[in-house]
Amino acid sequence: MHETDMTKALILTVRDWWLSQPERPQISQIHLIVGQFTCVEPASLQFAFEVQTRDTFLAGAKLVIQETPLIAFCHCCQQEYRPEIGIRYACPSCGSPMDDIRSGRELKIDRIEYAAQPAPATVES
Repeated sequence: MHETDMTKALILTVRDWWLSQPERPQISQIHLIVGQFTCVEPASLQFAFEVQTRDTFLAGAKLVIQETPLIAFCHCCQQEYRPEIGIRYACPSCGSPMDDIRSGRELKIDRIEYAAQPAPATVES
């Protein structure tokens, strides 16, 4: 399951950013963009994230995944099309092989939602 390794890489990337912040923010959501052609299973990625973030700085954070469709462009027909993943990747009009992928390979952090940690209460005498 490569989702486990991807989740580890995601956590390390977010951790590096988090540690670089002067005040460690409380992260509530991490938004990912995942293309359908990456062979990443969103449910498996969610599960791996939940398991690997327990008792960490990301405990309670939610992973929000936006999938992008596989879209290819046929230079012969001069049109975009959506290949049927795992079934047929060639242009449905002329049969040309898929060689220009316009979307579907993305795998990136879109944004991180967070709130600043509340300042510690001070006791005055």
